[in-house]
Amino acid sequence: MRDRLTDALYGAGWSTVKKLPEPAAQRLGRTIADLAWKRRGTGVLRLESNLARVVPDATPERLAQLSRAGMRSYLRYWMESFRLPSWSEDRVRNGFEGTDLHHLTDGLAAGKGVVLALPHLANWDLAGAWVTTELKTPFTTVAERLKPETLYDRFVAYRESLGMEVLPHTGGSAFGALARRLRAGGLVCLVADRDLSASGVEVKFFGDTARMPAGPAMLAQQTGALLLPVTLWYDGTPVMKGRVHPPVDVPETGTRAEKTSAMTQALADAFAIGIADHPEDWHMLQRLWLADLEPRPEQDPAGETS
Repeated sequence: MRDRLTDALYGAGWSTVKKLPEPAAQRLGRTIADLAWKRRGTGVLRLESNLARVVPDATPERLAQLSRAGMRSYLRYWMESFRLPSWSEDRVRNGFEGTDLHHLTDGLAAGKGVVLALPHLANWDLAGAWVTTELKTPFTTVAERLKPETLYDRFVAYRESLGMEVLPHTGGSAFGALARRLRAGGLVCLVADRDLSASGVEVKFFGDTARMPAGPAMLAQQTGALLLPVTLWYDGTPVMKGRVHPPVDVPETGTRAEKTSAMTQALADAFAIGIADHPEDWHMLQRLWLADLEPRPEQDPAGETS
């Protein structure tokens, strides 16, 4: 019953919200965000906990402000995503403005393939739609298998309608397919700030250890593709902003695991720059750091670690 209700709610979003005038959709998003923030549910509390690591000197009042702005940013993502399939090509082109895009366009022109790696900042679907519309460049991505299966199918259909090829994160041979696309000179885009396999690469992230997926670095090593971090943000205007960071190079020495670790850390460092600059646009409502994921060592009654 819960799965059917979840699927029905998302279906209503795509069928109903996209028909609303844009100002009405924006107001609806802010209203839902504020209600969710006031309820102080699990997602809001986790967001606030994550933001406390990003802005360690923030007062409780500042954290509350950031989490409220974060929920508004998160709902803006959803309102935009529900409406994206109905946007005109001009609306998509005018909805994003990027800096240092030459890293991407030069990489595509070189014909060796490009991997774009992004954190959960602002609206990565809009950025992808801009790439397929403005640059006329299709790309391949990977989607987490959601429950129920009908909801996963909705997300696949939605992203395919924006010009993306979508592969399942599990239950298939995604890595091999991505490598083939890259060897053919194609583009791969991966959201890469949260490891879904529990076997990712450990990185230092805002002063503590987290895991991030090894896929982007491994694909770049195995195919010779260019690896580019990308960060996105909102600035109070209808136009989302973004930056393509300089390439992450493959180290000249070291084992494959060592190279993967160094490259993933470089991605994490680039992500941290964008998140620190725009913490309210980081939509991380899940546990990320190992200290939050795993039980801490047992402590004796005196509070000393045993």
